[in-house]
Amino acid sequence: MQQLPTPNQSQNRPSETPLSELDRITELASDLAGQFELVPLLERVLGHAAALLGCESGSISIVHEAEGYYRKEVDQGVGCREGQTFPLTEGLTGQIVKTRGTVILDRYASVPSGHIDPADPRWGSAVIGVPISWAGTIIGTFAIFSDGPGRVFSPGDASLVELFANHAAIAIMNSRLHQAAAAKEREAAVAGERERAVQEVHETIGRSLGSLLLHLDRADKATPGKSPSTQHIDSARVLAHEALFETRRTVLGLGPSSVADRSLEDAVRQELDRVGANDPMDVTLLVTGNPHELAPVVAHQLFMIIQEAVANAVAHACATRCRVGIFYDTTGITAVVEDNGRGFEGRESADLKGSRLGLHGMAARVHYLRGELHVESTLGWGTSVRARVPYSSNGDASRERWKVLVACTQPLLRAGLVRLLETSEPSVQILGEFGTLEDLTESVSLLQPDMIVLDEHLLSRYAKARVTDADTVERPVVAVVDRFADELLAAAASSGVRGFLSLSSTPAEVARVVVAAARGDALLDGAMFTRLAETRQTAESASTAAHLTVRELEVRDLLAEGLADKQIATRLGISVKTVEKHVGAMLRKTGARNRTMLVTLQQDTR
Repeated sequence: MQQLPTPNQSQNRPSETPLSELDRITELASDLAGQFELVPLLERVLGHAAALLGCESGSISIVHEAEGYYRKEVDQGVGCREGQTFPLTEGLTGQIVKTRGTVILDRYASVPSGHIDPADPRWGSAVIGVPISWAGTIIGTFAIFSDGPGRVFSPGDASLVELFANHAAIAIMNSRLHQAAAAKEREAAVAGERERAVQEVHETIGRSLGSLLLHLDRADKATPGKSPSTQHIDSARVLAHEALFETRRTVLGLGPSSVADRSLEDAVRQELDRVGANDPMDVTLLVTGNPHELAPVVAHQLFMIIQEAVANAVAHACATRCRVGIFYDTTGITAVVEDNGRGFEGRESADLKGSRLGLHGMAARVHYLRGELHVESTLGWGTSVRARVPYSSNGDASRERWKVLVACTQPLLRAGLVRLLETSEPSVQILGEFGTLEDLTESVSLLQPDMIVLDEHLLSRYAKARVTDADTVERPVVAVVDRFADELLAAAASSGVRGFLSLSSTPAEVARVVVAAARGDALLDGAMFTRLAETRQTAESASTAAHLTVRELEVRDLLAEGLADKQIATRLGISVKTVEKHVGAMLRKTGARNRTMLVTLQQDTR
């Protein structure tokens, strides 16, 4: 889009005669029609307002009141760190939001926690601060500074600034609507291509499963009636039928059938019946309290947690008995899975360590629902898993979804990953899918995802692109690989890889690794993590050591004091999610496996 000229540039005018107030407002209104680039528009609005008041300095900030911060979007002649964010307890913007109206000050020096250097002439100058409002909500602030201590602003000056603040509000909302429309257009294009690819996948898988069922029928007919193989053939036939059923549901755009058209208790009871029929373990279900209507996402995630815990009891605990409990109370629902298996050493909670991928997956799901997970295990005596989550009163998820980009050179693999995550993991939102590095890097800059899923063909190229483009934003990466060569680990170390998937990964493993990586956990077994950490250390010593930002150092120091994420967020005036992102960035930069190791590294460097 063509860059808009600033107000002090001539536009084919025969003379340098200053524009009148009416001329400026009329010209500004024409600018707002059909223009959607926010910063140039706001620069023009600010320039017109300052010129009419005979001033040269001002700023416009975008306010995010719910999150408690604002961003200095446009800055003209003030030097207030344009592009940076500040808490709403600071600066002139904080005072405007607090008073919910126009602020006129004879001296900027009276602003609490101001951002102008006292040596700046504007420190002692007058200032007008006006809220930029839309539908009763403050979405920004508009400030004009006098050019010296001799100027005092009047209510009439404030009324003029309020008029231009209305123009700024129109520019901001037009820009947001345009961005939303462009995003929907991109999503529609991606969805169309995705549907075509999924149909192709379904045809391939459907044919394979049909052939598998045919061969199983032939094997069943050729096997003697009392043969031990008959039971295994029957089990394989059931699994093949279920796979074909789920594939058809996926193509039709339906969600996972785990709790479709059933209550959570019925879905769990059927799962336990299946486990009891295939494994020599006594499984029981207990339900207490008055059943509460659960949002689909809550029911699905709880079912997956219970399913994972029971699977652990079967595959790892060597248990002979497993009890499952579902407890409803006035504020939430609790799921408990207890077994009498061999257990493991130590006590673990939501901050799980090591290579226990199943526990990591359960922790990630509970974290998504804003709940609590407690795991207690005694060696030789069994394990107890307790997950408690709140009810979702409006039927929506308890938090925003993780925003993910999928990039694979093979269309089949890319479409399969996208469809699997969309249908089986409600906590994931696919922003886009790409097959080239150029599309990926452009989309990362444009869409700002929470994490990226890459295949091994794009991994090393993406690592080089990050260095070339000086991309300092830390985003978790999950890599899809079928080999673990040293050069691949080197690329992983410099790309922020937090988890690996292979072509033999199950759907549950894919969802588990992606969700936990988005949260900031590293899902790697011990040997793979050691190799990755050693490769990261070698790569850093060959170039430059990991550098922590000032904010990351503040978060690390508060972690050392034993503060929780919510306490750190309150202390620093940022959101809990921002704290989690800072911690994840520090773990990747330092190579620490967990928060405890991160704090230990801090103490070792002192």
